Amino acid sequence: MTANKKDLRVFMRESAKTEEIVTAPGPDTILGEDGKPVTLEIKVLSSATIQKINDNYKKRAIAVDKKGTPIVANGEVVFRSEKDNIKASMHILVEALVYPDLKDPDLMAFYECRDITEMPFKVFPRSDEFAHVNRVVMAALGLGNEVTREDKEETLDDIKN
Repeated sequence: MTANKKDLRVFMRESAKTEEIVTAPGPDTILGEDGKPVTLEIKVLSSATIQKINDNYKKRAIAVDKKGTPIVANGEVVFRSEKDNIKASMHILVEALVYPDLKDPDLMAFYECRDITEMPFKVFPRSDEFAHVNRVVMAALGLGNEVTREDKEETLDDIKN
């Protein structure tokens, strides 16, 4: 190894090869058998997994004018891209949640859902429940702000007032 070459072993982490599972408090409106709010289990998805999910909700099609003729610019056909951000976000939420498992066939049957992207809205129908779960999951994935105890209490105070 030359004097200028830096050691890359610090980047050879086994933890970078796995998707860790973390816990977070669930909404205060969903209580476990012990009478306390449930604890959510969240899989910290890799950037590659998140990107793959996002890519599945992108569509690319040839752009056409009002007459249906393909648009050409600089001798090349123009493409338009569309992305369903809401479905992509819901799919990421479903993939990240280990408990509750929103892909569970019995749970999906109970809510009469065929598409997993509908499940977060069915299982957490109240706006405050959904917002809480979405916020803690996205924070665990590094896609949102950290959730602190103060945030949770502040949100509860806002709801009460």
